[in-house]
Amino acid sequence: MPSLAGFLLFAAFAYLGGFLKPDDIGVGSSLLLLALIFVVVMWCAFSVVRHAECLATLLGEPFGTLILTLAVIGIEVALIVAIMLSGDAAPTMARDTMFSVVMIVLNGLIGICLLVGGLQHQNQSYNLEGAKAFLSVLVPLAIFALVLPRFTHSAPGGELSPLQAGFEVVMSLMLYGVFLAIQTVTHSDIFRQPDAAEDDDHGHHGIVVRSMPFHIVGLLGALLPIILLSKKLALYVEFGIDGLGAPIALSGFIVAALVLMPEGLSALQAAKENKLQRAVNICLGSAVATIGLTVPAVLFVGFYTGHTVELGLEPPEIVLLALTLFVSLLTFGSRTTNYLLGAVHLALFAAYVMMIFDLS
Repeated sequence: MPSLAGFLLFAAFAYLGGFLKPDDIGVGSSLLLLALIFVVVMWCAFSVVRHAECLATLLGEPFGTLILTLAVIGIEVALIVAIMLSGDAAPTMARDTMFSVVMIVLNGLIGICLLVGGLQHQNQSYNLEGAKAFLSVLVPLAIFALVLPRFTHSAPGGELSPLQAGFEVVMSLMLYGVFLAIQTVTHSDIFRQPDAAEDDDHGHHGIVVRSMPFHIVGLLGALLPIILLSKKLALYVEFGIDGLGAPIALSGFIVAALVLMPEGLSALQAAKENKLQRAVNICLGSAVATIGLTVPAVLFVGFYTGHTVELGLEPPEIVLLALTLFVSLLTFGSRTTNYLLGAVHLALFAAYVMMIFDLS
């Protein structure tokens, strides 16, 4: 049903698109159409997550979470590329979206998972080695991609020189490839709940599991309408933000929130069920995949299309990113967590939301 709604909406825009241009229908009507596209895309995104959850049940951890992460990153890349190709995209759009994903994941999602899980279960355990593996890859990826370009002088502003861009692509893909080998082949045990029963990896409640081909086709069928509608979503997001006079960074936040909401609900449900390792896998896996896969994708699209891509953050954002990474290292420095750590991460998330409007 979500896939059908997505395809029908895309067909309607393909047929009536000439009469629904934002400049012609005004801000109010554009916002209504934006809300409609947002709801349908979100519906399809939840369908993607549902099929990924079923595949997770069939395959077990960490493969199930990896499928979920890669599916969500596919949605993210599609939306960012669509906005980049929409014609009037700011060169910082990809940067703002990736920074938003990192802030939402490491502060918003981690914070609420630790807070809710801590209040319900007091102390929660997870596999420390798995969290360290995520962070050992995330920290250099984030610094190389979002911080270093601001301090180099081989390209203006936060842009990358051709040499830097080539290094960034190779380094990101190489590190993420090595991490995947660790996660799925040689050290998959460190990404499993340490105190779980033998059948806990298959304990996803409230879903009907069918055959693997059925869920693969369903996942791809729900993903395709999102990709097809992404350009329309980008068009109305940009027009709505301009019409309301909102900061351009808000568009990155909207895209990131749209992409992460289904995945975030899955992580929150895992934390409530005292399966913190699954929540950690989802959240930290999203942050690692965002930098490791999205950066090469947007750099390639920028090079191929001639679009300028600025990745270097502004100084206040660099401070917040560094603080977030430091607090994350402290949070996942012991084998148990509590709700105090969740409150700290949520405070950092509130600071990030404040900065979106304060730096505009």
